[in-house]
Amino acid sequence: MKKAAPKGKGASKGTVLDAAELQASRKHHPKPAAGHAFGGDRLPPAFQTIVDPRKHPSQPYRELPPATGLPPFRLSLDSVLSADAMQTVEQSGQLVFHTVGDTGGVNTPTYQENVANYMEADFSGNDPSAHPSFFYHLGDVVYYDGELDNYFPEFYEPYANYPGPIFAIPGNHDGDVDPQTTEDSLEGFVRNFCSEVPGHTPEGRDALRTTMTQPNVYWTLLTPLVTFVGLYSNCPEGGQLSQTQIDWFQSELKAAPEDRALIVAVHHPIYSAYGSKPGSQHLHSVLETSVQAAGRVPDLVLSGHVHDYQRFTGALDGNDVPMIVAGAGGYNKQLHTLAKAFHNKSFPITMKGSTGQLENFCDDHHGYLRIAVTKKQITCVYVAVPDASAPKPAPLKPFETHVIPTPQYQ
Repeated sequence: MKKAAPKGKGASKGTVLDAAELQASRKHHPKPAAGHAFGGDRLPPAFQTIVDPRKHPSQPYRELPPATGLPPFRLSLDSVLSADAMQTVEQSGQLVFHTVGDTGGVNTPTYQENVANYMEADFSGNDPSAHPSFFYHLGDVVYYDGELDNYFPEFYEPYANYPGPIFAIPGNHDGDVDPQTTEDSLEGFVRNFCSEVPGHTPEGRDALRTTMTQPNVYWTLLTPLVTFVGLYSNCPEGGQLSQTQIDWFQSELKAAPEDRALIVAVHHPIYSAYGSKPGSQHLHSVLETSVQAAGRVPDLVLSGHVHDYQRFTGALDGNDVPMIVAGAGGYNKQLHTLAKAFHNKSFPITMKGSTGQLENFCDDHHGYLRIAVTKKQITCVYVAVPDASAPKPAPLKPFETHVIPTPQYQ
């Protein structure tokens, strides 16, 4: 587990890594013969990488299902929470929520359920305003291909006692297709997250939780203190957005209320320090172009896909923007461990060929983000949970707390 460098010391000096130089200096045996391939490299060429499909066979792009709601595909939090719950948020001036991705415990529910139990413990305090108002899932709810039959063991059962609504954007595994099921892409996601009215599906079995009423697989969540614009980056590695969704995204950025924070969520990360799941130059270009066209810069970008925690300072239209990868929500025991080159280095870590800076990471524990939004700031707390075989009494000491000042909304 990597710790943040002390202010004024390591963080001020930082580290610059040249992946090409490191790879060239390696003395490695054995190397594959022609036509063979062995394990992947944990070290990416840069934090933003254009993925070569000839070297990285990709999931195909899947056409999107029809929207279940009307454009511009917005859902207001007060349509999901009670009047009393909304009053708690408005009177306290604080909105707290959970967020993480890549949770579906397809091989074993142990790690997903362990994270879910600690998330549930965040509702035990005596101050209701500190309780999360919802869980915003960053994609890959159900592995491997969003199958309807897996919604109960991977979603409804692990969160059977989670006492809040669960919103989501789809991940690549939610959108991919298992040909043996004859299901369409995102069929399970739409049935369980994009209902026209709340209800129960057969795959939910005896779960108390009703389906969510999101108007589309890409959509905007409106709350009193922050606006969430959620994108669907489809199945290919590095993400792929249609022009229709890009046009919608630009419009929603421009229309977002100017008196409150703005968060963008997309499953594939803009930056990543993990070799086989690198950051996306394509998505960064979409965000850059859209921000410039709309004249609005998000205060925070959230992603999943990589099964660990990474916090970057990214760049959009000349502005520093925190971009966090939170994909350690419980899929399997093994996490995506970064290359040794990133361990025991002074923060921030930069790589030649990338605009981002890696500020901190945790690649040896599952965990989740607990975020609190006020007019003054966005406080991001990453909670690394102990191994399921050695649980500790909650609440846990945060792995990291990162504060994003937002004085422009006061």
